[in-house]
Amino acid sequence: MTQTENEWIEIAIQALEKAYVPYSHFPVGACLVTKEGKLYQGINIENASYGLTNCAERTAIFKAVSEGEREFKHLVIAGHTPEPISPCGACRQVMVEFFEPDMPVTLIGDHGVLKETTVEELLPYSFTKKDL
Repeated sequence: MTQTENEWIEIAIQALEKAYVPYSHFPVGACLVTKEGKLYQGINIENASYGLTNCAERTAIFKAVSEGEREFKHLVIAGHTPEPISPCGACRQVMVEFFEPDMPVTLIGDHGVLKETTVEELLPYSFTKKDL
């Protein structure tokens, strides 16, 4: 793991403290890296109407896309889980929309437990614009 990757992990872990989770008390943090090296931090933001909650991964992606970014190289997701945190299905589908299938995704749990994977491994046989 490079120094840069360690920085991305630290940014995702630091985001856990910013998460707005008054209902589940389950913070998630993310760090999205563009191909040019810009970083976008994301947190999960809950709502009393649970269906309106937004995940950390989608927060980071939507922040970047709203700033005109379209080319990404890495996503780090952190949570307070014994095993590396797993993104939900909605986040996986949004990842497929904006990321290349082979883009690396690092999943982090408590005590530095991590798993390296890719977008395609997270959502094989995904639904894409090719299917329209």
